[in-house]
Amino acid sequence: MAFCLGQAQETTTSKFNLIAYGGIGFGIVENDNEPNYNLNSNSGEILLNYNISQRVGVSTGLGLYELTGNGFNALGNFYHQRSLLKIPVLLTLNSEFSEKISFYANFGFYGHTIIKDEYRFLNGTQEDIYEGWNFGAQFGVGLLFELFDGFSAGINVSGQSDFGKFETNANQGISDKQKIRYLNSMGLIFVVDL
Repeated sequence: MAFCLGQAQETTTSKFNLIAYGGIGFGIVENDNEPNYNLNSNSGEILLNYNISQRVGVSTGLGLYELTGNGFNALGNFYHQRSLLKIPVLLTLNSEFSEKISFYANFGFYGHTIIKDEYRFLNGTQEDIYEGWNFGAQFGVGLLFELFDGFSAGINVSGQSDFGKFETNANQGISDKQKIRYLNSMGLIFVVDL
């Protein structure tokens, strides 16, 4: 007769994480009646993540996107600058490859609104041509390296695309709708256990 007692060490993970990531990238502005054009992006998001289990969590927070690019519409050639405030609601996944390296992914939905919109034409500047809220879906994947106990950093790739469309302000001389498609970025990600 044999008696065996096995004991495994259970890893404890924090219930809450603060996740911050940002990057640079590009996207396409898709218009209904005007020509499409490309935009460069600088973006950043800060999320509060609640870990439901060791691998799955939910998160929300705020994001800020700065978009710039050149294009053409009924009023002529322009340089476009737009700032967006974004509120995402995401499902997060975390899986460890080794003791120090882990894989991070998120996907979900967002709502964003224009906080600054400026078109510079040859003969002047127009602001707030487009307005309102828009909704879409996003995803992100990253590779994290644990630098200190409870602090990881790594690289992140993300993408998003709008479902709805921003509408023009009727007083601006353009009647159109537009959405941002295939807004992709690559940058850094930081995760802090709380």
